[in-house]
Amino acid sequence: MNSVAAPVLWALPFVALPLVVALRARRSRSLDDVAPDVSPSSPLVSVVIPARNERRNVETCVRSVLAAAYPRLEVIVVDDHSTDGTGDIARGVAASDSRLRVIEAPPLPPDWFGKQWACAAGARAARGELLLFTDADTRHASDLLPRAVNAAARDGADLLTVAGHQEMHSFWERVVQPQLFVMLATRYGGTEQVTNAHRAADVIANGQFLLVRRDVYDAVGGHAAVRDVVAEDLAMAQRFFRAGKRVVMLMATRQLSTRMYASLDELVRGWGKNIYAGGRNAMIGGRLGRAVFPAVLLATPVVGLTPPVILVLAVAGMLPAAWLLWSAVVVGAALVFWAAVYRFIGESVRYALVYPLGFAMLLYIAASAIARGSRVEWKDRAYVSR
Repeated sequence: MNSVAAPVLWALPFVALPLVVALRARRSRSLDDVAPDVSPSSPLVSVVIPARNERRNVETCVRSVLAAAYPRLEVIVVDDHSTDGTGDIARGVAASDSRLRVIEAPPLPPDWFGKQWACAAGARAARGELLLFTDADTRHASDLLPRAVNAAARDGADLLTVAGHQEMHSFWERVVQPQLFVMLATRYGGTEQVTNAHRAADVIANGQFLLVRRDVYDAVGGHAAVRDVVAEDLAMAQRFFRAGKRVVMLMATRQLSTRMYASLDELVRGWGKNIYAGGRNAMIGGRLGRAVFPAVLLATPVVGLTPPVILVLAVAGMLPAAWLLWSAVVVGAALVFWAAVYRFIGESVRYALVYPLGFAMLLYIAASAIARGSRVEWKDRAYVSR
């Protein structure tokens, strides 16, 4: 085999993987294909919004939910012992709209995570046939709820979740966020793979939007069943699946938007609490899979960083020409892939040029999360995840 063909062949696995990821992710259905028409007899939906120190987001979120083009709606904001006036802001909105109630979460028991406790409190106060759990940092289009209710009825969903648009306003958000979402797409594929999964480990949900039937939610134990799991959305979806219930995922990039984290520190801490403690429950292979998960988690950014590092070394004359050709082919293919990712999410394709920096940050987040293990800290609370 000549000196050109061999490096190119060695590069093929690195070139093929992004293509496979892209093809799998294309297998997705969208809420755009569901009619938003509803009738006065539509089921009552109780929207539960757990909120802890969400002064920055809560009013915009609540007003967007209240603007839903849906006739039968109640909204319950659960103020989870906020210290920044979150509850007062929500109560100010409630003063002008009787569909909104603000309740205080009871004192947090030692064996519960705060979000699950707040969601459970909201569920107890809710009257709806359908419960929608949504985060305080989400923004809802007016057609989101009617389309989602109709989609759940059409598909026979006991739990319907959607993947919305992720807002990114800073440099670090644009560098780090796509890395994590591509990693999720690599693991789960498109929405159709989740909806038609054959194993609980292949099911996932987005905690930013969980629409569930009330009777099924109660039957599977509600949030009490996942009270001490950091990735409660994933655990809830898996619990529904194991109980023989139907979990459906759809795209909703035009109907739901979220800015998850507003700074590099929030990105590191936020993903750090989910990427390890939550990721273990997504591993196949039972106890063995969970045991090797740290190595798998670290391998992802290491593999991604290897070609650009080798390219730099080869250009500097520290490695043979064969390595230069191999790394150039792989990095070139990666640049095309990441440019396509950024174009798909509506960001400048120029960010593809710094994709190695994204892998470096992913490596840092993963290593930090592994070092912490099951210990989780978020919003001034410390937990140990199951």
